[in-house]
Amino acid sequence: MTLLSDQTQLHPDKLDAYWMPFTANRQFKAAPRMMAKAEGMYYWTPEGREILDGFSGLWCCNAGHNRKPIVEAIQKQAATMDYAPAFQMGHPLAFELADRVAKLAPPGMDKVFFCNSGSEAVDTALKIALAYQRVKGEASRTRLIGRERGYHGVGFGGISVGGMVANRKMFGTMLGGVDHLPHTHNLEHNAYSKGLPAWGAHLADELERLVALHDASTIAAVIVEPMAGSTGVLMPPVGYLKRLREITKKHGILLIFDEVITAFGRLGGATAAQVYDVQPDMITFAKGVTSGTVPMGGVIASREIHDAFMVGPPGAIELFHGYTYSAHVLACAAGVATLQLYDDEGLFERAAKMAPVLEQAVHSLKGTRHVIDIRNFGLAAAVELEPRAGAPGARTFDTYLGCWDDGLLVRQAGEIICFAPALIVEESHIARMMETLKAVLGRVA
Repeated sequence: MTLLSDQTQLHPDKLDAYWMPFTANRQFKAAPRMMAKAEGMYYWTPEGREILDGFSGLWCCNAGHNRKPIVEAIQKQAATMDYAPAFQMGHPLAFELADRVAKLAPPGMDKVFFCNSGSEAVDTALKIALAYQRVKGEASRTRLIGRERGYHGVGFGGISVGGMVANRKMFGTMLGGVDHLPHTHNLEHNAYSKGLPAWGAHLADELERLVALHDASTIAAVIVEPMAGSTGVLMPPVGYLKRLREITKKHGILLIFDEVITAFGRLGGATAAQVYDVQPDMITFAKGVTSGTVPMGGVIASREIHDAFMVGPPGAIELFHGYTYSAHVLACAAGVATLQLYDDEGLFERAAKMAPVLEQAVHSLKGTRHVIDIRNFGLAAAVELEPRAGAPGARTFDTYLGCWDDGLLVRQAGEIICFAPALIVEESHIARMMETLKAVLGRVA
């Protein structure tokens, strides 16, 4: 086996300093899972063991790993200019990337604000929503509404509107004036759905109850993931998002789609908004915009929202918000190259073409030991497992580790194993993913 790194056996002291995010640190450091190289659909460990990437890194490497046009664009930019100030200054790549993103967005959504991650994108969108209502003369609209089982990053805004208990319970009261819609996941009615589940559109009407409780004049925005990815690939029921749009429009409430996961091809189109034919007021994005190569995020806003801020003296700052690394030159170089690669190779269309292949393959696992649900849309799929009595999440974590041992990277979300392969995935890759998971489930207790 070819060694790819001289760090194949890190001394325990070398592992001690790094406090790892969203990780069982003690378990990991007792048996580390290291990666040293990536290309196309694969990772390799420092020892040279091949790992098929069934999850696009972390929902982000949509074009596959180490794609030459993206790598070369980053290298060229790093050798030309390393950084440009983000405030009161600009550089051409920022404007080029914003133009490309806007052209991929739904009509009328043509203003792009850059940040550095999905978490920052969500906090940016929430701040824009609050500020927009104020500049419109409706400063009483300060309430934000999220959804149970929603994931909107880890900033205080994101965890406040988010609905993942473990992400919230340790961090105090968070933002005030936040409420939540119920989630749409229901195994009784929608188990083994292929595509969007049929049952559950009526759950959007819970927004009317919150409007009656708080009054529309106090509500600034509703934020939802079109497809909730991080809590286990939860699909919107047929008609659910359209109903949310109808209710928010009726009451003058902004609708924000968190598309950090779903944008840039994951569901077979540039955005979930277009795939599901529902147009929000803002879209957050990150991950796939650079195919995971350089951190970047952003918000796509409607022209109406943007123009509401363009008042007062022309030399005055219109929005007091931004980041040192907004539109970082390396991220913009990566983004331009990534979007060009998506277009050159028709990867969004390819994702739509491969979606039925993934659907058929993942649903072939129905009846496999421990499996209680399977669901899919685009190039995203989930296999839900029956919990082990008295040990929530343990069986799924053992399954995740078993897949790693057998050369497959998947993602665990509670009792759910998630798949989100790169848009370059082949039928043979998908077949191997399912064969590996089935074999692991056959031996996991």
